[in-house]
Amino acid sequence: MSKHPAIGFSAFSAAEKDVAIVLVGEGGKFAEQAGASIGDASLISRLIEINDFKGKLGATVETIAPEGAGIDRLVLVGVGDPAKLKSDDWLKIGGAAFSKLGSAKTASAVLALPETALSPENTADFALGMLLRAYRFEKYKTKKSDDNDSEPKGNVTVTLQTADPAAAKEAFAGAEAVAEGVRLARDLVNEPANVLGPVEFAEEAFKLEKLGVKVEILAEDELKALGMGALLGVAQGSVRPPRIAIMQWNGAKENESPVAFIGKGVVFDTGGISIKQASGMEEMKGDMGGAAAVTGLMHALAARKAKVNAVGIIGLVENMPDGNAQRPGDIVTSMSGQTIEVLNTDAEGRLVLADVLWYANDRFKPRFMVDLATLTGAIMVALGLHRAGLFSNDDTLAGQLSAAGEATGEKLWRMPLGAEYDKMIDSKIADMKNIGGRNGGSITAAQFLKRFVGETPWAHLDVAGTAIGAPNNEYSQSWASGFGVRLLDRLVRDNFEA
Repeated sequence: MSKHPAIGFSAFSAAEKDVAIVLVGEGGKFAEQAGASIGDASLISRLIEINDFKGKLGATVETIAPEGAGIDRLVLVGVGDPAKLKSDDWLKIGGAAFSKLGSAKTASAVLALPETALSPENTADFALGMLLRAYRFEKYKTKKSDDNDSEPKGNVTVTLQTADPAAAKEAFAGAEAVAEGVRLARDLVNEPANVLGPVEFAEEAFKLEKLGVKVEILAEDELKALGMGALLGVAQGSVRPPRIAIMQWNGAKENESPVAFIGKGVVFDTGGISIKQASGMEEMKGDMGGAAAVTGLMHALAARKAKVNAVGIIGLVENMPDGNAQRPGDIVTSMSGQTIEVLNTDAEGRLVLADVLWYANDRFKPRFMVDLATLTGAIMVALGLHRAGLFSNDDTLAGQLSAAGEATGEKLWRMPLGAEYDKMIDSKIADMKNIGGRNGGSITAAQFLKRFVGETPWAHLDVAGTAIGAPNNEYSQSWASGFGVRLLDRLVRDNFEA
């Protein structure tokens, strides 16, 4: 995991750091505490005037400070209209601020705005944006980025000046736990598939035991005994054996039913016998983005000691075109007893999820289930790369997820389900087929999953366009975004903690 800044908190005081950061609202307005911090409010005003700085959200401008100022550089960061700022906006502001630190070893940010009281949560979100922007995946670089690299280094100490440092520090503890979860999810997705197979991924999940998470690993023999024919059919073409990792965090009463999160963990997806085209196939190392998000979420919940019982289950397989691989036309029997005609071996994620969803529901009797999967290219055609597809059999759960998405910036868009789509996956020789044709591909995939959840409230998040290769923003410069960790942590925090 890459280095990240050390965050501290203090009351308003003189900056005396390498870099001073000042927030500027619409119209170039800044707080009097900022002028006091750097000892010269006119320097801020002059910088705003010379650059015609409007204070647009995420915009930045900087200057070298005069000799004797106690700082080397002054950075102004725009916040837009303070009255309209949401949690995700504060992440953007923090990320934009971090992007200007360069090789600085120390920095101080004055978190104050005129006529606007900033909450401890605003400060925590600002810090979270910094932590996420600092992420870099350089594990396999033998020559590290040099000092001329434009992207700031993580080994910097940042002091956040705020009206209530103690409350901000307390709020930051939860935000830092979430940052760790996001960074873990990014690391897992960025790892090459030759390093991170099903067994190795399961071992990474097992490391959560140090946080108090109870982890079980089911090996191939156990999966066979459970009758997971759908998952095993995907795995049979690889020399690397499948695994299921079960992560339980018990932060509420013992008899309270858990909430459940299920992740698709195809560590590499060639498409199997229905092989993908060569161009872009290297990105299929990220076809376990759903499983990575669930693992990161469980880390976050445990690290911040969330008052909830939660279970995360990830199905880990590799989809390869070996001589033992399943063929188009094969029929497999799922753990539920339902039979599936496999018309396309590249529609494999739903086969994995079918067995894991059934297992989760049968064993844990959860309050609800949410699955995450880089499931279909069709969802990117429908929604682009800025929202994940949301499918659900429960309006309340769908509403809670949508609200969490708007709050965190990990946005969702609800897509339809219905009997007319369900008919598209009926098979003439089995209970169902694993594809429903070209039209409505993401819908028929979700409709397939729905057959394995019973009456339990359930939501499926198709994160194919948001977990990997999504557009960069102020707090995410990584190919792997970690999408889903903050979203689901917010879902739990707002609705399900005791």
